[in-house]
Amino acid sequence: MSGVRLERSRTDRAMAAAKLMLGWVALLWLLEGVDVATGHALDGLGITPRTPSELVDVVPAAFIHFGFAHVAANTVPLLVLGFLAALGGIRRFAAICALIVVADGLGVWLVSPSATNTAGASGLIFGLFGYLLVTGFVERRPLGMAVGLLVGAVWGGSILAGLAPTQTSVSWQGHLVGLVAGVVAAFVFRRRPAPAAPLIP
Repeated sequence: MSGVRLERSRTDRAMAAAKLMLGWVALLWLLEGVDVATGHALDGLGITPRTPSELVDVVPAAFIHFGFAHVAANTVPLLVLGFLAALGGIRRFAAICALIVVADGLGVWLVSPSATNTAGASGLIFGLFGYLLVTGFVERRPLGMAVGLLVGAVWGGSILAGLAPTQTSVSWQGHLVGLVAGVVAAFVFRRRPAPAAPLIP
């Protein structure tokens, strides 16, 4: 019975993670549809650096995109990386995402070039990549290490390209801050091993 319960628990967790990420991505597409229908009225929710009134856009900016091509570019990596991270538990995943989104938004506000408008889920994607890359090693879990190596092999090249300062059309600053925030999240939210049961002589 315990084996059945464990398998069901894993299945339930996978289903919850899949539903969450499908809903998340659907929301991004819906918001972009609203943005286009309103003459890009939502683009103002992006972050303009070092403008005090723009601090309220730190979180909303992670859900706004500049065109359907922008959303499409973020859809697959957000789905896959978000699903893998959410397998560790929805509440834990929500806390990880909150840390990454807020840290990334504040980082963009602080260090991005003046007179720019930054928005999109790529900062969160870079954060989830950083989190998955190192969390298995932080927690010393072989399966987590394997996932980190796989994620690094599949997306490592794209991540490095997204950090290149020569790309003036993307916020490499936001990518870098998101990546660092994800690595920090792996330490902040690491699972500590359960204490060993005392031996009774």
